[in-house]
Amino acid sequence: MGRGRSEIKRIDNPTQRQSTFYKRRDGLFKKARELAVLCDADLLLLLFSASGKLYHYLAPTVPSVKDFVERYEAATHTKVWSDIRQERRAELEKVGKMCDILEKELRFMTVDDGEQYTVPSLAALEHSLEAAMHKVRSEKDRKIGGEMSYLENMIRGKQAERYGLCDKVSALVPFSQIFP
Repeated sequence: MGRGRSEIKRIDNPTQRQSTFYKRRDGLFKKARELAVLCDADLLLLLFSASGKLYHYLAPTVPSVKDFVERYEAATHTKVWSDIRQERRAELEKVGKMCDILEKELRFMTVDDGEQYTVPSLAALEHSLEAAMHKVRSEKDRKIGGEMSYLENMIRGKQAERYGLCDKVSALVPFSQIFP
């Protein structure tokens, strides 16, 4: 008579959970070895424990993990390995180009007396300066408008406070006593 099926759920006891992990891990690796040998299958098994430790099995017919992953990428047309150095290099080139453009614009904004500028370049400079002035003026107007509305609200509040005080004073002292 065999054992009955047990419900698959997380083991609450940490010691028992760790013991079960090691036993099951060893059984899984044994099955992977058997599959690789019996069926001549290329196999890579990666396993991370709850603590983050890596365990892996690589079939004897596979030269390296990198070769196996590259073969997987070719078969599935997906990218698992990403060359971080290549990505960083591309990012640095992009930032470098942006810095060059900004430096050119900055040099262009500071008109040097010794430089010989063409009329179209001066017209472009004038246009960009006018656009910048427009942005500055609109931001200044927005700020001044905000301050004016704040001050108007403050004045309304003070006036309401004054009217309230006048009402309190008139309720306490008759008008004829204030102005005889």
